[in-house]
Amino acid sequence: MNVRILVANADHIIHTHKICELMYVSALQRGTGIAARAPEYIAEKMQSSKAVIALDGDKVVGFSYIETWSHGLFVANSGLIVDHEYRNQGLGRTIKKAIFDLSRKLYPTAKIFSITTGLAVMKLNTELGYRPVPFSELTNDSDFWDGCRECRNYDILERNHRTLCLCTGMLFDPNQKPHI
Repeated sequence: MNVRILVANADHIIHTHKICELMYVSALQRGTGIAARAPEYIAEKMQSSKAVIALDGDKVVGFSYIETWSHGLFVANSGLIVDHEYRNQGLGRTIKKAIFDLSRKLYPTAKIFSITTGLAVMKLNTELGYRPVPFSELTNDSDFWDGCRECRNYDILERNHRTLCLCTGMLFDPNQKPHI
């Protein structure tokens, strides 16, 4: 495997449709929610250098991006995907670490959060110093929660007044000492 992990830029926009396809397939395979994103949205993340991309030659094999919320107080690492042919090789861990490091570099004082249904992502988050938290400790920015509308589990989130869903909220607070 000769995969390069890069901060995505405008040169990578040619991969947006494939990334959206990978997100869709991943959601189907897991049977859980991944909010759909439009190619234009992914392109904007690339143009603003708020994404990482994994490439094997010219083939996109992984991706993740950054979103900021509550005027930069919170950062979300979102959309972590790995092509099914490249799974179970540590690539997800490498991408997750790269997007986490990019988030810390761009927003050193922000709290970084993730919501996920995936055990593998929960484990990676824990390794990076995240801790499980109730949704009330995450951003209260309506635009963030509205982004969940495309998720197949959105009705659960709405039924619970955006306090519970199938996802687990996880938070890295740079001002909090790590739990040992």
